[in-house]
Amino acid sequence: MNGGLSLSDKGTNKDKIRESGLTYDDYASIDDGNRYELAGGQLELMSPAPTLTHQMVSSEMYETIVQNCKKDYIILYAPVDVILSETEVRQPDIVLVHRERMQILSNRGIEGAPDLIIEILSPSTLKRDKIDKLKTYADYQVPEYWIVEPETGVLEQYIQIDERLELVNIFHGNEPVSSSNITCISFTMAEIMENIPDLKDRS
Repeated sequence: MNGGLSLSDKGTNKDKIRESGLTYDDYASIDDGNRYELAGGQLELMSPAPTLTHQMVSSEMYETIVQNCKKDYIILYAPVDVILSETEVRQPDIVLVHRERMQILSNRGIEGAPDLIIEILSPSTLKRDKIDKLKTYADYQVPEYWIVEPETGVLEQYIQIDERLELVNIFHGNEPVSSSNITCISFTMAEIMENIPDLKDRS
């Protein structure tokens, strides 16, 4: 890469890197202190560290899912590379891979579609998670995708149907979160959110 990467100043794509046509090897060779994803051969600079609320919701969900599903699934949290192709590398917040599919795990990361991908929303990633990644995960046959709004405790569940990820349920409060694909899932968003303090921004 020879230090040739520079932020694009075109349009509103401030998080896009000018170079395109890159592969996993290019992506893996970057060591500049930043975190990136590789989308269609183009690097996307990830936003600064998520809010503490985001991180606490992610941690609570991870620990809850581990308690119920560790026997059957490998459960990983960010940063971990999900290598969908040599030109498509994503870093979801939480991923599940069934232990019968451990052949897709390598020292590079997860090389193929996980059984479940979970993204915890941040204001800076809203469009990326709900539009760009939704389409990408559908294209690469991810069977199930959750989008979690950490401030309100709402979980949107998308299932692969006819080569598209369709919104099939929205979980909130005391409604039990369930999945026909991952039967060990057993919790409510109320249980997750009751352990999240109400944090205020300091001026």
